[in-house]
Amino acid sequence: MKPRTVAIVLAAATGAYLVLAGWRSWALITSGDPVPMGLGLAVLVIPVIGAWLVYREIVFGVHTQTLGRELMAEGGLPQDDLPRTPSGRVEKAAADARFADYEAQVQQDPEDWRNWYRLAIGYDDARDRKRARSAMRRAIRLHASA
Repeated sequence: MKPRTVAIVLAAATGAYLVLAGWRSWALITSGDPVPMGLGLAVLVIPVIGAWLVYREIVFGVHTQTLGRELMAEGGLPQDDLPRTPSGRVEKAAADARFADYEAQVQQDPEDWRNWYRLAIGYDDARDRKRARSAMRRAIRLHASA
C-alpha cells in the first residue's frame, strides 16, 4: 500500500474517532449533571488535540511533497543509489559518508532550502528521524520565505 493511501485511511479513521468522541462528550456535557459534564469536557480535549496533531502531520507531508517535487523538477534531488542491507535499510557507513556532503552544502549556503531538504534526507538515511524532521521544517520555512 502506498504511504499516501495509508495516510488517507489513517486520517479518515482518526476523523471518525474524533466525531464519535466529540458526539459522546457533547452528550455528557449537555446532561446537566456536574460529574458527567466535567468528564465530557475532559473527553472533548482528546479529540481536539488529536485533530490538531493529524492536521499538523498532513500539512507537514504536503509541504514536504511540494518541496520534493520542486527539487526533482530542478534536478537537485539526490539519487537513491546508496547500498542497502538485506532488510532494505541504507547501510549506515554509506549514509554517514553522504551525510557529510549534505552537511557541507548547508554550511556553505545555510539560507538555501534545497540544502536543508537534502540534509533532511541525509539525516533520514542515517536513521536520525528527529533531526531529519527538524531539517525538513527548516527547509519548509526557508522555502516559504523565499
